[in-house]
Amino acid sequence: MKGHASDTCELCGRSPLVTTVHHLVPKEKGGILQPTALLCKACHRQIHALYTNDDLVNLELTTLEALQHDPQIASYLKWISKQAPGSEPKLRKSQRVRGKR
Repeated sequence: MKGHASDTCELCGRSPLVTTVHHLVPKEKGGILQPTALLCKACHRQIHALYTNDDLVNLELTTLEALQHDPQIASYLKWISKQAPGSEPKLRKSQRVRGKR
């Protein structure tokens, strides 16, 4: 994941910060040529801490809108949008995700 300096996170809207490319459909699920989104490291890590790649596809969390409306992500977005752009909060993978990897 190469970072892009001075971008805006397409999920939380914070800027300026370094963003990473998130494949909306995971690459291992056929998303290599599918749309991507520029996300801050914190949002990108949070998505993968909450959901496995299988979950993202099975729960149809393959668009920015779907991610923003997911209750767990929406709660996180409400909190992270109030944080300074450079902050990278510590997080733990959910027990469900830890058990699947």
